[in-house]
Amino acid sequence: MTPFRDMPIQQKLMTMILVTNGVVLALTCAAFVGYDLLSFRQSTVRQLATLAEIIAAESTGAVAFDNQRDATEILGALQAERHVVAACLYDNKGQVFARYPANAPDSALPPQPLADGYRFENGHLVGFTPVVQLAGRDRFGTLHVKSDMGAMWERLRLYGLIAALVVLVASLVAYALSRMFQRQISQPILALSRTARAISDRRDYSVRAQKHGEDELGALTDAFNHMLTQIQEQNQLLETRVRERTAELEAANNELEAFGSSAAHDLRTPLRTIKGFADVLLDPRTSLSGAEAQRYVRMIREGSGQMSRLIEDLLNFSRLGRQAIVRRTVDVEALCREIFEELTAGPDVRRIDLQLQQLPPVNGDPSLLRVVFVNLLSNALKYTRPCAVAVIEVGIRKDPPTLAPVYFVRDNGVGFDMRDAGKLFGVFQRLHHAHEFEGTGVGLATVRRIIDRHGGRIWAEATPQAGATFFFTFSDPVL
Repeated sequence: MTPFRDMPIQQKLMTMILVTNGVVLALTCAAFVGYDLLSFRQSTVRQLATLAEIIAAESTGAVAFDNQRDATEILGALQAERHVVAACLYDNKGQVFARYPANAPDSALPPQPLADGYRFENGHLVGFTPVVQLAGRDRFGTLHVKSDMGAMWERLRLYGLIAALVVLVASLVAYALSRMFQRQISQPILALSRTARAISDRRDYSVRAQKHGEDELGALTDAFNHMLTQIQEQNQLLETRVRERTAELEAANNELEAFGSSAAHDLRTPLRTIKGFADVLLDPRTSLSGAEAQRYVRMIREGSGQMSRLIEDLLNFSRLGRQAIVRRTVDVEALCREIFEELTAGPDVRRIDLQLQQLPPVNGDPSLLRVVFVNLLSNALKYTRPCAVAVIEVGIRKDPPTLAPVYFVRDNGVGFDMRDAGKLFGVFQRLHHAHEFEGTGVGLATVRRIIDRHGGRIWAEATPQAGATFFFTFSDPVL
């Protein structure tokens, strides 16, 4: 047998309703039957006392004149009361004067009259009534009447049958009503259970439980659906973050692969220079003048310096991935003006025309944004070196789809072929020879990583010998 706690909710509700209904009906029936039996006992006493008083009044003369025959006939009238099982008349001396039935044995009657009144003894109602003169107070004897409780037991059986029928009919009605009304409670709970099971089996958090009302179960359903919505949103956010992290990891792996190849090539070049000139200096067969030896040493020092710069740029580039972004409102226009003044503070005699538009501020990391503009303005100054008048423009334009600001740094320098634009932001990817323009090929890769970390993007447009323009956006400009 299934324990009650393990039953389905519908069976539990049905069992609770039927058991409660049965207990209440049983207690109600027991109360009514008990009250009726008590009333019936009192009514039986009153009826028997009335009958005894009538018989006693009729027997006054027979007892007074010692007429046993008349007394026996009077007691014979008790035949009409089928529940009276014995009766007798005692004379004034307490001796049995007449009895009913006439052949009743002495053992069926008390040998002497007891105290007047009525009492229940051994499943019978026993009473003693005085036989007195109607107009006086003289007592001639005592009437004893003994009645069985058959009427009460018949009444009890009848009431028991009625009570059982009432309980049965009421239980059937309660069962029918409970099947109809318990659904108001069980259906929302079962709906929640089915929804929870579907979610557990399929991991589908888009499922929602059906609401059946505005009561507490309706509030529970709303809370359950709200919880599912939050879980679904969290899962979608988590999936988005996983996709982003996966894309970042793939990009980092690709970048690492390209970085390893480029680093091996770019670091090997100064190493070959250092090793080659060092071998010449150490070769005992080589006879060098002092000027040649000094030139070789200078070449070795330049190669060492180039390696040092490469290593430092690599370290700075690697730190970008670990440095936390501390966002503040950055005045981009003031930042560009300050950087340009710092970069042109040297003895450069070129004519440089800076065209700086009004730029909206950006919500970003000030130190990282400084690196962005330092690299872009440095490149603009470097690649406009062959120009008689260097024109550098820093401004914004509106992106047509979103109308978000797009920043740009434009120059009129040597530019580059757009077929090489794919290599522009890679580590150690250089579009010009080192003897033409100095650099390590890490600057634009650093710029792209900073822009990416600020939720933006960067791209370039150029024409050989006609300048280049670098466009970039931020995810959170202050408009």
